[in-house]
Amino acid sequence: MSDKIKFIDSETNEEIEFQVVEQTRINNTNYILVTEDVTDEEEQTAYILKDLSKDSDEEAKYVILDDDNELDYVSKIFAELLDDVELEK
Repeated sequence: MSDKIKFIDSETNEEIEFQVVEQTRINNTNYILVTEDVTDEEEQTAYILKDLSKDSDEEAKYVILDDDNELDYVSKIFAELLDDVELEK
């Protein structure tokens, strides 16, 4: 997967672009694994974003996943989906 997604920081109105590495759906909730870095470096900072959108929303609403239990669970799912990637907290 090599999609890009843009976000507007609600506090600064700054546009931030992420590279979507993978996506999954767990218990009717969408999650995406994204990175800011698009270089070929071995170590990159990645974020897991949770989709909080409702069907009636015109645009998707994502938040950075910060609940430790949920983060651990979803990280394991992404690690299984991406055999060659090691995820660290």
